[in-house]
Amino acid sequence: MFQNWPKLHATETDKSVLAKEREERRNRFRILVCIDGSPESMRGIKEAREIKPSKYCDIILLYVRSIDQGLRTGGLQMKIARENMLEWGLELPGIGYLKEGLSMLVNEQDLKTIWQTASSHTDSWGDPVGDNKVEYRHPDGRSIVLKLKTAPDPASGILDQYELGPYNLIIMGAPKRWRNEFGAFFGAPVAQKVATLSPCSVLLSRNDKEGHGSNGKNHLICISMSKHSLDAMRRDAVLAYNCGHSISLFTVINQKSALADAERLLYQARESISKIGVEIKDVDIGVGDPVTEIIKKSSGYNLISVAASSKKWYKRFFTTGVAFKVMAASDSTVLNIR
Repeated sequence: MFQNWPKLHATETDKSVLAKEREERRNRFRILVCIDGSPESMRGIKEAREIKPSKYCDIILLYVRSIDQGLRTGGLQMKIARENMLEWGLELPGIGYLKEGLSMLVNEQDLKTIWQTASSHTDSWGDPVGDNKVEYRHPDGRSIVLKLKTAPDPASGILDQYELGPYNLIIMGAPKRWRNEFGAFFGAPVAQKVATLSPCSVLLSRNDKEGHGSNGKNHLICISMSKHSLDAMRRDAVLAYNCGHSISLFTVINQKSALADAERLLYQARESISKIGVEIKDVDIGVGDPVTEIIKKSSGYNLISVAASSKKWYKRFFTTGVAFKVMAASDSTVLNIR
Protein backbone atom coordinates (compact mmCIF):
# COMPACT_ATOMS: atom_id res chain seq x y z
CA MET A 1 0.00 0.00 0.00
CA PHE A 2 1.32 3.41 -1.04
CA GLN A 3 4.75 1.92 -1.82
CA ASN A 4 7.65 4.02 -3.11
CA TRP A 5 8.85 3.45 -6.65
CA PRO A 6 10.81 0.19 -6.50
CA LYS A 7 14.42 -0.24 -7.50
CA LEU A 8 14.69 -1.50 -11.05
CA HIS A 9 17.31 -4.14 -10.32
CA ALA A 10 16.99 -5.37 -6.74
CA THR A 11 19.41 -8.27 -6.28
CA GLU A 12 18.69 -11.43 -4.33
CA THR A 13 21.23 -10.22 -1.76
CA ASP A 14 19.26 -6.97 -1.33
CA LYS A 15 16.06 -8.93 -0.80
CA SER A 16 17.74 -11.24 1.71
CA VAL A 17 19.11 -8.33 3.73
CA LEU A 18 15.72 -6.61 3.79
CA ALA A 19 13.95 -9.80 4.83
CA LYS A 20 16.43 -10.35 7.66
CA GLU A 21 16.06 -6.75 8.82
CA ARG A 22 12.28 -6.99 8.90
CA GLU A 23 12.44 -10.23 10.87
CA GLU A 24 14.73 -8.63 13.44
CA ARG A 25 12.34 -5.68 13.77
CA ARG A 26 9.47 -8.02 14.58
CA ASN A 27 11.26 -8.91 17.82
CA ARG A 28 11.44 -5.28 18.91
CA PHE A 29 8.89 -2.71 20.13
CA ARG A 30 8.90 -0.04 17.42
CA ILE A 31 7.15 3.30 17.79
CA LEU A 32 6.45 5.56 14.80
CA VAL A 33 5.93 9.17 15.95
CA CYS A 34 4.46 11.34 13.18
CA ILE A 35 5.22 15.04 13.63
CA ASP A 36 4.04 18.11 11.75
CA GLY A 37 5.08 20.88 14.13
CA SER A 38 1.72 21.16 15.90
CA PRO A 39 1.77 21.17 19.73
CA GLU A 40 -0.26 17.94 19.75
CA SER A 41 2.20 16.11 17.51
CA MET A 42 5.22 17.33 19.49
CA ARG A 43 3.51 16.14 22.67
CA GLY A 44 3.36 12.75 21.00
CA ILE A 45 7.14 12.60 21.40
CA LYS A 46 6.66 12.93 25.15
CA GLU A 47 4.24 10.00 25.02
CA ALA A 48 6.90 7.92 23.26
CA ARG A 49 9.48 9.03 25.81
CA GLU A 50 7.28 7.75 28.64
CA ILE A 51 7.81 4.21 27.43
CA LYS A 52 10.86 2.85 29.18
CA PRO A 53 13.79 3.14 26.71
CA SER A 54 14.83 -0.49 26.90
CA LYS A 55 17.24 -2.08 24.47
CA TYR A 56 14.25 -3.63 22.70
CA CYS A 57 12.52 -0.32 21.93
CA ASP A 58 13.11 1.86 18.85
CA ILE A 59 11.58 5.30 18.24
CA ILE A 60 11.25 6.59 14.68
CA LEU A 61 10.39 10.28 14.21
CA LEU A 62 8.71 10.87 10.85
CA TYR A 63 8.02 14.06 8.93
CA VAL A 64 6.27 13.70 5.56
CA ARG A 65 7.00 16.42 3.00
CA SER A 66 5.14 16.94 -0.27
CA ILE A 67 6.84 15.99 -3.51
CA ASP A 68 9.34 18.68 -4.57
CA GLN A 69 8.32 20.89 -1.62
CA GLY A 70 10.77 23.72 -0.95
CA LEU A 71 13.15 22.91 -3.80
CA ARG A 72 12.30 25.60 -6.34
CA THR A 73 14.95 28.11 -5.30
CA GLY A 74 17.66 26.57 -7.50
CA GLY A 75 21.37 26.19 -6.76
CA LEU A 76 20.94 23.33 -4.27
CA GLN A 77 23.38 20.51 -4.94
CA MET A 78 21.19 17.50 -4.44
CA LYS A 79 23.97 15.02 -3.75
CA ILE A 80 25.13 17.14 -0.80
CA ALA A 81 21.57 17.62 0.37
CA ARG A 82 20.86 13.89 0.32
CA GLU A 83 23.95 13.04 2.31
CA ASN A 84 23.92 15.84 4.83
CA MET A 85 20.54 17.55 5.07
CA LEU A 86 19.71 16.18 8.50
CA GLU A 87 23.20 16.81 9.91
CA TRP A 88 24.03 20.16 8.32
CA GLY A 89 20.79 21.93 9.14
CA LEU A 90 19.58 22.70 5.64
CA GLU A 91 16.25 24.42 6.04
CA LEU A 92 14.02 21.97 4.20
CA PRO A 93 10.49 21.59 5.61
CA GLY A 94 10.39 19.37 8.67
CA ILE A 95 14.08 19.19 9.53
CA GLY A 96 13.73 21.63 12.42
CA TYR A 97 10.87 19.58 13.89
CA LEU A 98 12.88 16.36 13.61
CA LYS A 99 15.83 17.93 15.40
CA GLU A 100 13.59 19.36 18.11
CA GLY A 101 12.09 15.91 18.60
CA LEU A 102 15.53 14.34 18.88
CA SER A 103 16.51 16.84 21.59
CA MET A 104 13.40 15.81 23.54
CA LEU A 105 14.51 12.17 23.54
CA VAL A 106 18.25 12.38 24.28
CA ASN A 107 20.61 15.15 25.38
CA GLU A 108 23.22 16.47 22.97
CA GLN A 109 26.24 15.40 25.00
CA ASP A 110 25.13 11.76 25.18
CA LEU A 111 24.26 11.87 21.51
CA LYS A 112 27.83 12.86 20.63
CA THR A 113 29.67 10.57 23.02
CA ILE A 114 27.54 7.41 23.23
CA TRP A 115 25.29 7.04 20.20
CA GLN A 116 26.59 5.92 16.80
CA THR A 117 25.22 7.60 13.68
CA ALA A 118 24.44 6.37 10.17
CA SER A 119 22.71 8.17 7.28
CA SER A 120 20.94 6.80 4.21
CA HIS A 121 18.99 7.97 1.16
CA THR A 122 16.35 6.28 -1.01
CA ASP A 123 14.97 7.57 -4.31
CA SER A 124 11.24 8.15 -3.99
CA TRP A 125 8.44 9.36 -6.29
CA GLY A 126 10.95 10.89 -8.73
CA ASP A 127 11.57 13.68 -6.24
CA PRO A 128 15.08 15.23 -6.26
CA VAL A 129 15.47 14.77 -2.49
CA GLY A 130 13.59 11.49 -1.98
CA ASP A 131 13.57 9.79 1.43
CA ASN A 132 16.36 10.49 3.92
CA LYS A 133 17.07 9.23 7.39
CA VAL A 134 19.63 9.44 10.14
CA GLU A 135 19.79 6.58 12.62
CA TYR A 136 21.26 7.01 16.11
CA ARG A 137 22.05 3.66 17.71
CA HIS A 138 22.87 3.11 21.37
CA PRO A 139 25.41 0.42 22.36
CA ASP A 140 22.63 -1.53 24.10
CA GLY A 141 20.80 -1.95 20.75
CA ARG A 142 18.00 0.62 20.87
CA SER A 143 17.80 3.29 18.21
CA ILE A 144 16.26 6.65 17.40
CA VAL A 145 15.65 7.40 13.74
CA LEU A 146 14.93 10.74 12.09
CA LYS A 147 13.05 10.16 8.84
CA LEU A 148 12.31 12.85 6.25
CA LYS A 149 9.92 11.18 3.84
CA THR A 150 8.53 12.30 0.48
CA ALA A 151 4.96 11.42 -0.47
CA PRO A 152 1.95 12.82 -2.36
CA ASP A 153 0.23 13.51 0.98
CA PRO A 154 0.98 12.91 4.69
CA ALA A 155 -1.47 10.02 5.21
CA SER A 156 -0.11 7.95 2.33
CA GLY A 157 3.44 8.70 3.48
CA ILE A 158 2.71 7.48 7.01
CA LEU A 159 1.00 4.31 5.83
CA ASP A 160 3.82 3.66 3.38
CA GLN A 161 6.28 4.02 6.25
CA TYR A 162 4.35 1.39 8.20
CA GLU A 163 4.82 -1.04 5.31
CA LEU A 164 8.56 -0.39 5.52
CA GLY A 165 8.46 -1.05 9.29
CA PRO A 166 6.64 -2.85 10.71
CA TYR A 167 5.61 -0.92 13.83
CA ASN A 168 3.80 -1.77 17.04
CA LEU A 169 2.44 1.71 17.68
CA ILE A 170 1.83 4.88 15.67
CA ILE A 171 1.63 8.15 17.62
CA MET A 172 0.06 11.25 16.07
CA GLY A 173 -1.29 14.59 17.19
CA ALA A 174 -5.07 14.59 17.51
CA PRO A 175 -6.84 16.58 14.77
CA LYS A 176 -8.90 19.68 15.46
CA ARG A 177 -11.88 18.13 13.73
CA TRP A 178 -13.18 14.65 12.90
CA ARG A 179 -15.31 13.79 9.86
CA ASN A 180 -18.29 11.44 9.96
CA GLU A 181 -17.88 7.98 8.47
CA PHE A 182 -19.03 9.02 4.96
CA GLY A 183 -16.94 12.20 5.10
CA ALA A 184 -13.86 10.13 5.93
CA PHE A 185 -13.53 9.50 2.20
CA PHE A 186 -13.42 13.21 1.43
CA GLY A 187 -11.02 15.54 3.18
CA ALA A 188 -10.75 13.70 6.49
CA PRO A 189 -7.85 14.75 8.75
CA VAL A 190 -4.61 12.83 8.36
CA ALA A 191 -4.90 11.28 11.83
CA GLN A 192 -8.41 10.00 11.09
CA LYS A 193 -7.29 8.37 7.83
CA VAL A 194 -4.31 6.72 9.50
CA ALA A 195 -6.37 5.53 12.49
CA THR A 196 -8.86 3.99 10.05
CA LEU A 197 -6.35 2.26 7.80
CA SER A 198 -3.45 1.46 10.12
CA PRO A 199 -2.83 -2.24 10.79
CA CYS A 200 -1.37 -1.41 14.22
CA SER A 201 -2.45 0.53 17.31
CA VAL A 202 -2.73 4.32 17.03
CA LEU A 203 -2.34 6.85 19.84
CA LEU A 204 -3.82 10.32 19.32
CA SER A 205 -1.98 12.76 21.55
CA ARG A 206 -3.72 15.80 23.00
CA ASN A 207 -2.28 18.57 25.14
CA ASP A 208 -3.22 18.42 28.81
CA LYS A 209 -6.22 20.57 29.58
CA GLU A 210 -7.16 22.24 32.84
CA GLY A 211 -8.82 19.74 35.13
CA HIS A 212 -7.10 16.74 33.57
CA GLY A 213 -4.45 14.78 35.35
CA SER A 214 -6.10 14.72 38.79
CA ASN A 215 -5.53 10.97 38.80
CA GLY A 216 -1.86 11.42 38.00
CA LYS A 217 -0.24 9.18 35.43
CA ASN A 218 -3.14 6.81 35.12
CA HIS A 219 -4.50 4.80 32.21
CA LEU A 220 -8.26 4.31 31.99
CA ILE A 221 -8.69 1.00 30.16
CA CYS A 222 -12.19 0.54 28.76
CA ILE A 223 -13.24 -3.08 28.27
CA SER A 224 -16.19 -5.10 27.00
CA MET A 225 -17.09 -8.79 26.87
CA SER A 226 -15.32 -9.38 23.53
CA LYS A 227 -12.11 -11.40 23.37
CA HIS A 228 -10.57 -8.66 21.24
CA SER A 229 -11.24 -6.11 23.98
CA LEU A 230 -9.72 -8.29 26.70
CA ASP A 231 -6.61 -8.97 24.58
CA ALA A 232 -6.26 -5.22 24.03
CA MET A 233 -6.61 -4.65 27.78
CA ARG A 234 -3.67 -6.93 28.52
CA ARG A 235 -1.47 -5.22 25.93
CA ASP A 236 -2.18 -1.76 27.32
CA ALA A 237 -1.70 -2.99 30.88
CA VAL A 238 1.85 -4.05 30.00
CA LEU A 239 2.46 -0.73 28.22
CA ALA A 240 1.18 1.27 31.20
CA TYR A 241 3.26 -0.80 33.61
CA ASN A 242 6.42 -0.17 31.57
CA CYS A 243 5.64 3.55 31.65
CA GLY A 244 5.23 3.53 35.42
CA HIS A 245 1.53 4.42 35.12
CA SER A 246 -1.28 3.05 37.26
CA ILE A 247 -4.33 1.40 35.73
CA SER A 248 -8.09 1.80 36.18
CA LEU A 249 -10.59 -0.53 34.51
CA PHE A 250 -13.97 0.66 33.24
CA THR A 251 -16.87 -1.03 31.52
CA VAL A 252 -20.32 0.20 30.50
CA ILE A 253 -23.66 -1.62 30.60
CA ASN A 254 -26.94 -0.60 28.96
CA GLN A 255 -29.09 -1.28 31.99
CA LYS A 256 -28.65 -2.13 35.66
CA SER A 257 -29.94 -5.67 35.15
CA ALA A 258 -26.56 -6.46 33.53
CA LEU A 259 -24.65 -5.36 36.64
CA ALA A 260 -23.78 -8.91 37.76
CA ASP A 261 -22.28 -9.73 34.35
CA ALA A 262 -20.20 -6.54 34.45
CA GLU A 263 -18.89 -7.37 37.92
CA ARG A 264 -17.85 -10.83 36.75
CA LEU A 265 -16.11 -9.29 33.74
CA LEU A 266 -14.12 -6.89 35.91
CA TYR A 267 -13.20 -9.68 38.34
CA GLN A 268 -11.89 -11.81 35.46
CA ALA A 269 -10.02 -8.81 34.06
CA ARG A 270 -8.33 -8.13 37.41
CA GLU A 271 -7.32 -11.77 37.69
CA SER A 272 -5.89 -11.76 34.17
CA ILE A 273 -3.82 -8.61 34.72
CA SER A 274 -2.61 -9.66 38.17
CA LYS A 275 -0.98 -12.73 36.58
CA ILE A 276 1.41 -10.46 34.68
CA GLY A 277 2.28 -8.50 37.80
CA VAL A 278 0.37 -5.30 37.05
CA GLU A 279 -1.58 -3.62 39.84
CA ILE A 280 -5.10 -2.26 39.28
CA LYS A 281 -5.78 1.04 41.03
CA ASP A 282 -9.57 0.82 40.80
CA VAL A 283 -12.51 -0.47 38.75
CA ASP A 284 -15.84 1.10 37.86
CA ILE A 285 -19.03 0.44 35.93
CA GLY A 286 -21.02 2.99 33.93
CA VAL A 287 -24.67 2.67 32.92
CA GLY A 288 -25.89 4.11 29.61
CA ASP A 289 -24.40 4.86 26.21
CA PRO A 290 -20.77 3.56 26.10
CA VAL A 291 -19.31 6.60 24.33
CA THR A 292 -21.08 9.10 26.59
CA GLU A 293 -20.08 7.24 29.75
CA ILE A 294 -16.43 6.83 28.67
CA ILE A 295 -16.12 10.54 27.81
CA LYS A 296 -17.70 11.45 31.16
CA LYS A 297 -15.35 9.09 33.03
CA SER A 298 -12.22 10.16 31.15
CA SER A 299 -11.85 13.54 32.87
CA GLY A 300 -8.73 13.48 35.01
CA TYR A 301 -7.01 10.53 33.32
CA ASN A 302 -3.68 10.65 31.54
CA LEU A 303 -4.75 8.31 28.76
CA ILE A 304 -7.90 6.53 27.60
CA SER A 305 -7.47 3.08 26.09
CA VAL A 306 -10.18 1.58 23.86
CA ALA A 307 -10.09 -1.53 21.68
CA ALA A 308 -10.36 -0.81 17.96
CA SER A 309 -12.92 -2.49 15.78
CA SER A 310 -11.71 -5.86 14.55
CA LYS A 311 -13.35 -5.26 11.17
CA LYS A 312 -11.38 -4.94 7.96
CA TRP A 313 -10.21 -1.43 7.09
CA TYR A 314 -12.77 -0.81 4.34
CA LYS A 315 -15.62 -1.71 6.70
CA ARG A 316 -14.37 0.76 9.32
CA PHE A 317 -15.38 3.64 7.03
CA PHE A 318 -19.02 2.59 7.28
CA THR A 319 -19.25 1.10 10.78
CA THR A 320 -18.10 3.64 13.31
CA GLY A 321 -17.50 1.81 16.58
CA VAL A 322 -17.09 3.00 20.14
CA ALA A 323 -13.32 3.42 19.78
CA PHE A 324 -13.57 5.85 16.87
CA LYS A 325 -16.32 7.86 18.51
CA VAL A 326 -14.23 8.18 21.67
CA MET A 327 -11.21 9.25 19.62
CA ALA A 328 -13.33 11.94 18.00
CA ALA A 329 -15.06 13.28 21.11
CA SER A 330 -12.54 12.94 23.94
CA ASP A 331 -10.40 15.81 25.24
CA SER A 332 -7.86 13.28 26.51
CA THR A 333 -5.10 11.35 24.76
CA VAL A 334 -6.68 8.20 23.33
CA LEU A 335 -5.00 4.90 22.52
CA ASN A 336 -6.89 2.86 19.91
CA ILE A 337 -5.54 -0.67 20.34
CA ARG A 338 -5.53 -2.96 17.33
